[in-house]
Amino acid sequence: MAILDRILGRHLASSEEDEQKIGILAGIPILGLDGLSSAGYGPEAALAVLLSLGALGPKYIVPITIVVLPLLTILYFSYRQTIAAYPTGGGSYTVAKENLGVHAGLLAAAALMLDYILTVAVGISAGIGALVSAAPRLQPYTLTLCLITLGLITLVNMRGTKESGLVFGLPTYLYIGTLFAVIAVGTTKLILGGGHAIAVVVPPPLTPAIGAASFWLLLRAFASGCTAMTGVEAVSNGVSAFAAPSVRNAQRTLTAIVVILTVLLLGIAVIARGYGIGAMDQEQSGYQSVISQVVAAVVGRGLAYYITIGSVLVVLTLSANTSFAGFPRLCRLIAEDSYLPRAFAVQGRRLVYNVGILFLAALAGLLLVAFGGITDRLIPLYAVGAFGAFTLSQAGMVRHWMRLRGRGSRSSMTINAVGAVATALALAIILAAKFVEGAWITVVLIPIMLFVFMRVKHHYHVVAQRIRCPRPINLTGIEPPVVIVPIRNWDLLSERALRFALRLSTDVIAVNISIGAEDNEFLRKQWPDQIEGPIRKANLPVPRLVIVPSPYRRLLRPLIEYLEVVKSEYPDRIIAVVIPELVEKHWYQYLLHNQRAAWLKADLLFHGDRRVVVINIPWYLKEEGD
Repeated sequence: MAILDRILGRHLASSEEDEQKIGILAGIPILGLDGLSSAGYGPEAALAVLLSLGALGPKYIVPITIVVLPLLTILYFSYRQTIAAYPTGGGSYTVAKENLGVHAGLLAAAALMLDYILTVAVGISAGIGALVSAAPRLQPYTLTLCLITLGLITLVNMRGTKESGLVFGLPTYLYIGTLFAVIAVGTTKLILGGGHAIAVVVPPPLTPAIGAASFWLLLRAFASGCTAMTGVEAVSNGVSAFAAPSVRNAQRTLTAIVVILTVLLLGIAVIARGYGIGAMDQEQSGYQSVISQVVAAVVGRGLAYYITIGSVLVVLTLSANTSFAGFPRLCRLIAEDSYLPRAFAVQGRRLVYNVGILFLAALAGLLLVAFGGITDRLIPLYAVGAFGAFTLSQAGMVRHWMRLRGRGSRSSMTINAVGAVATALALAIILAAKFVEGAWITVVLIPIMLFVFMRVKHHYHVVAQRIRCPRPINLTGIEPPVVIVPIRNWDLLSERALRFALRLSTDVIAVNISIGAEDNEFLRKQWPDQIEGPIRKANLPVPRLVIVPSPYRRLLRPLIEYLEVVKSEYPDRIIAVVIPELVEKHWYQYLLHNQRAAWLKADLLFHGDRRVVVINIPWYLKEEGD
């Protein structure tokens, strides 16, 4: 327990939940890292599509970014309204479920869950990509570094929301400050140079321009650039994490995130175009990320470069934190509606949803392993889920304002309608552009997730129906049970179990599984003097001793078979199996014992029925002097 306290922190009481609420300064790193960090890979994703154009590719990055930014603005105003309309959080799932129906809500939830999982994988892989750019010798260890980073982020989030904000705050604001400085210096040089500037470190040369870009190529680049907008919905999912006034703090946090992201995206695009910077193949030796080339071109590869790239690396890898903040809360809402296991709705020692955090880490880890930790392989899967959730959320808000019909509802409905149309068009473009490249995987996974949701709901419904008791208590057949006590040797564990059995019933059977002729001889000799004699003197019913031979040296199966004999002998009685169990003082002592009691209990529960009751009788092992 002391080790867990040191690793995860002490247990927090439910009454301390308000102390874990966050403000705007903490909200930006906790719920904004996904959006802010996308400046590190969004422009690169678009430039990677334009790579085939050679030196002409960077010329298109500014127009593509200018098309992306109005869509980002629409989402901003839409989600400000979502925050105000649904202050308890829930985002796309809650909005779609309450306004478009349960199935639409589950569709939004499935899309958003996939987006969160991909956010973790893409953010970490992009961050390690930035590290490999600065230290090329680490390239062979890309996947290992990704998994180590995933483990560290998971551990930090298990310690609680407030602590993750403290840990991630410094690198987030260093990232913003250093990139703002690079953008300011770079754009100043471009302005003074009339749109051209001499790079301090010349970017790797691009192939000569091949020809003009096709409309389809530009659509694909736009679809990849849209990855920069993922994460915008995270604040609406996490309104409940903010201190009062939660709505105002959430809206101001969203405003800060969107303004910062706009400056970063536009600034990087302008510098990439002005300095002729394009994307490189991440799997080739000598790889340099776009952000690395931008910083080196503007300020060189001195101390400023390493501070900036260091902050980019940390923030890209920590951008997964947005998902670790939003995914467990989304799972909690779905679990409360019985579409996910209810364990997802249980708060852990640090008032966070541990099952959701661990589940997200496991799935993201599988993705990283499957795709080798390479960002370019993951990007085609990205943004489909986010824009699907965006569209359903905005359509749900339109329906919300139509039902509300209050003051200002018409203008609000117009904003959300524009958002729904714009995100639906973007989703169609993303699907068309990325379907063959890997988006089809997302399209297949979402129906599978919906099927899982419905099966979980069906299971809970069936269980509720079967255990429902509409009648008064049934008092027939409540005579004492027949008690079976498995005994291997006569020791203190067996004595305690037998004493407890005698309190329960007059029909007690001690069962010894014999694996050899000598195995039960000692027990046979002891039984008359140690058990039968004292019990007769006390005028209590004497338990039976039954020796069950086991020629194949099995212990569990013969006892299960004998249990069937007892059930047929007492067809109308409950059978209680009392299992003595040694409880060790230290965890490592469990390695020295074979845990027969635990295996027997599991086997009885697996093969039993409603007539069989399993009772554990613990014997706590204590050292001398305790």
